[in-house]
Amino acid sequence: MLSAPDTPSTRPYLIRALYEWCTDNALTPYVAVLVDDSVQVPREHVKDGEIVLNISFDATSALKLGNEHIEFKARFGGVAREIMVPVSRVLAIYARENGQGMTFSVPVPGTADSEMPPAGRGSVLSRLLAAGSSTSTAAESRIVQLVPIEGTATADERPGESEPPDRPHGGGRPALKRVK
Repeated sequence: MLSAPDTPSTRPYLIRALYEWCTDNALTPYVAVLVDDSVQVPREHVKDGEIVLNISFDATSALKLGNEHIEFKARFGGVAREIMVPVSRVLAIYARENGQGMTFSVPVPGTADSEMPPAGRGSVLSRLLAAGSSTSTAAESRIVQLVPIEGTATADERPGESEPPDRPHGGGRPALKRVK
């Protein structure tokens, strides 16, 4: 039997499960990623040390949701790019249409994961995730409902999207709301 330190992370399994749930329900899976030197994404689309990627079948080619990395090819501004994201850098996976998904703990300085970049500390997603991880260190992930907030980026401003999302209330980019 594996002891706690030897047990593999549940993060890649949860990412694959939520990806499958999104695709089975005709929803668009998005991943929020905390960017550092180990993340291979177009840097010109990184904002506040984070990037949100559309990982749907229509937006990607050769998608591999592995235990260590998420890899795929996608077009950004018409240019094909190879994307590689370590699973440990994934902050959240959620459905674009309804915001249902899951967040994951933020890497803490001094742990095996890299420190969160200073720019990332100011973003809405990073602040909410950091607040959630400080209340309970035992839980690796949280189930959340993402809700639009006013004054945030529109679909036209976000990379990796082929069409604008449905917005019944005219909202902007999703924000996290804790579900207890």
